[in-house]
Amino acid sequence: MDTTIKIRVTLENDTALIRALIRHPMENGRRRDELTGELVPLHHITEVICTHNGRPVMTCDWGPGISKNPSLAFKIKPARPGDAFALSWRDNLGGGDRLEVTI
Repeated sequence: MDTTIKIRVTLENDTALIRALIRHPMENGRRRDELTGELVPLHHITEVICTHNGRPVMTCDWGPGISKNPSLAFKIKPARPGDAFALSWRDNLGGGDRLEVTI
C-alpha cells in the first residue's frame, strides 16, 4: 500500500526544515453527498505525532476543522545528516499511517 504521507527535509547548518503533507479526506460530517443528499460521515485525523531520533518533538490533536490533505511545516534544531524523523497519524475511524525518513 502506498503511504499517505510525503515528507521533505531541508538541512541548513544544524537546523532541519520539515515539510509534510498528509493525504486524507478530512470530512467534517456536515457535507451532503451530491448524488444521494445524505450527510457524508465524520472522518478526520485526531492525532499527529512527530519524532526526531525516536523522541517526540510535536504532538497535534486535530478535529474536523482541519482542511482536506493537511500540511505541516516546522524546524528542528539541532539536526544532523543521518538523523531519523518520523511522522504518524491516527483518525477517528481507527485508520492511520507512519513514515520515517533519514535527514
